[in-house]
Amino acid sequence: MVSELWRRVVATAAVGGLCAGVAACGDPDDNAPHTGASTPPELVIRVVTTDAPSALDPAGRSDVASRTVQGNVFQTLLTILPGKPTPVPDAADCQFDSPTTYTCSLKEGLKFPNGHDLTSSDVRFSFERMVGLKTPGGPAALFASVTSVSTPDELTAVFNLKAPDARLPYLLTTTGASIVDEESYPKNKLLESSAVGSGPYQLTAYKPGESVTLAKFAAYKGSRGPRNDGVLITTVKDAVALNREITAGKADLAYRGFTIGQLDKLRTSDKVQVVESADASIQAFAFQLRSATARKPGVRRAIAQLIDRPALVKKAYAEHVDPLYSLVPPGFGGATEAFRSEYKQPNKAAAAALLKGVALPVPLTVGWTPSQYGPGAKAEVLELKRQLDASGLFRVTLRAAEWPQYQQAVRAGSYDLFHVGWVPEYPDADDYLAPFIGTGGPFPIGYRSAAANRLLQQERSEQNGIRRDELLGQLQEVFAREVPVLPVWQGRLTVVGGADLENVSGVLDPLGFLHLSALRK
Repeated sequence: MVSELWRRVVATAAVGGLCAGVAACGDPDDNAPHTGASTPPELVIRVVTTDAPSALDPAGRSDVASRTVQGNVFQTLLTILPGKPTPVPDAADCQFDSPTTYTCSLKEGLKFPNGHDLTSSDVRFSFERMVGLKTPGGPAALFASVTSVSTPDELTAVFNLKAPDARLPYLLTTTGASIVDEESYPKNKLLESSAVGSGPYQLTAYKPGESVTLAKFAAYKGSRGPRNDGVLITTVKDAVALNREITAGKADLAYRGFTIGQLDKLRTSDKVQVVESADASIQAFAFQLRSATARKPGVRRAIAQLIDRPALVKKAYAEHVDPLYSLVPPGFGGATEAFRSEYKQPNKAAAAALLKGVALPVPLTVGWTPSQYGPGAKAEVLELKRQLDASGLFRVTLRAAEWPQYQQAVRAGSYDLFHVGWVPEYPDADDYLAPFIGTGGPFPIGYRSAAANRLLQQERSEQNGIRRDELLGQLQEVFAREVPVLPVWQGRLTVVGGADLENVSGVLDPLGFLHLSALRK
């Protein structure tokens, strides 16, 4: 789930669950093959991971593992398909009828696995329930612009907004916007042990901390029709077990938990395929603008002028992540390389000019934690210190703290500059920029900018996609000039599949979880 820094063999159960999606087990079937005909074996994809889902209910708080289950069991009104950065219909076709009215027309004949019809009443119930529960860390806050959902008929749901919100189509693609069966879900509490959705799969077995069994939902009507009969997701304890399962052929797909060394070795094997795509996760260094040092624009801009991202990435991560030149990564609407445009190449003379009138070397306290941002965090801050110290313009002091103490130190303003990581909650450029603006966001850095605030409000209310991308680009330019945050790198999503597994690249969602319906052998 999102960082707490304000945010990260066919089993018997699987076969038994699959019966419900085809025909009642043991009942006669008029379409059964004649004697002598062969019946194709069930294709159940075996997935292993080191992450166990913590929540099945999409109205609750969820991590990446939970989103993988939710994203395959539930259906949303809209979705984002591989290679398409904008939302497309899933359960419905939606459009703005006015700046504050968003109408979704449901497909006909939608059903839940229990046979209940999916209607606009379920859509309204799902949103009212999610907002009403207000689960800490849950999705309710994302939909603050929605005042109500009206249902003029069984196939129409209308979202009424208090103000124009161009983010809404993107918000409706998230697992938090999943549609649940109002006859199966309690209104005032989370459903912890089961899940009833209309997505590509139905949940047939769940052993918390151990396994999740999914069976193809034959009545699914949407954009992700399954090409397999089911999925068995098993949680293993560590990277060693993860590697063993995939290399021994006991699993078809493995993800989340490999070490860099394991991945490098797996890339040389002809028994598996290692597939990567750009990840939505980013890491950066944020300035604490309550600090007298960090408040000086010249100091922030000089650091931006000095940092050598490719060298840092190579030193700390052996180039397993990608240098990032804006808070918004490539692939998201409106993304630019604003910091590259503003500062070109690392340049000591240019940095010195920005520090005119400032006593040198500038003392700078940099905070980091060894227990939140991965095994490369120490090498990353050491390389940042080396680069800044080598310029002769800065004298860097590193201060490390374990995660709980680190959070407290950040809130207390103990650092001039501190390490941060971020995974957006919805697939839109807005969620890379807004968290750093003002005082109400998840990053308490004290960044107040009239220009940034104005552009943020303009892009949120702009319904013309081209114009909105332009506004997002201008907002990134403001960030590059004012440097409240220094983007450093973008992560990569990596999965390892068996050599005979098809469509592996199609499972990767930019937000880190997996859509499993495209997989087949």
